[in-house]
Amino acid sequence: MRVSDLLRILALIFVLITSWIFIYSYFSFSKRTIGLPRWLAGSDSKKIRVVKNKCGLSKPCAEDFFAFKICSGAANVVGPSICFEDHMIMSPVKNNVGRGLNIALVNGTTGMVLKHNHFDMYSGDVQLLVKFLKGIPEGMLVLVASYDDPGTKMNDEIRAFFSTLGSSYAKHLGFRDSWIFLGAKDIKDKSPFEQFLKNNPNTNKYDGWPEMLELEGCVPRKVL
Repeated sequence: MRVSDLLRILALIFVLITSWIFIYSYFSFSKRTIGLPRWLAGSDSKKIRVVKNKCGLSKPCAEDFFAFKICSGAANVVGPSICFEDHMIMSPVKNNVGRGLNIALVNGTTGMVLKHNHFDMYSGDVQLLVKFLKGIPEGMLVLVASYDDPGTKMNDEIRAFFSTLGSSYAKHLGFRDSWIFLGAKDIKDKSPFEQFLKNNPNTNKYDGWPEMLELEGCVPRKVL
């Protein structure tokens, strides 16, 4: 074997060994973990816990209280929504709201939804609402949200029904007013959960409608 051939073989062996050492060293280094100071590692490892309250309330409700949130409609564009115990009962997304009054009945002891419906107070049959209100069982919470026009077909009989449920403003409800309300079938005093805005061209936020209303809170569970 000539000397030049021997040198080529030795050079090839050298290259292979060098390459193997480089590859081994690279992968061994990539597997190492770099130790950080405990105070620095601790600040990065802490996880921020975001607490979500039921129905998106600003603060949680105490035990034996139900969380709720009611939003009226915005003009005749955005429909209302009614949430109870983190359950969205009625909303535009669920496609179960309509012009007029949107009403949900909830058992005041168990928190279970009995039924819900919407009633056209502009051109609908008002007797459908009368029948609905007359059929409310004892112990029911009544959640109401207006949309577009809740008052054109409002009559004295309906106003009286809502007044017995604890409303202070049903007697004033008129054309395109905004109204949200939570009352109860067997309430003894006026409900603290109610908001009302009169349709007034001088103060309306929208063209022909007052501002959208939003009401959230914690209603006590009825103990049998």
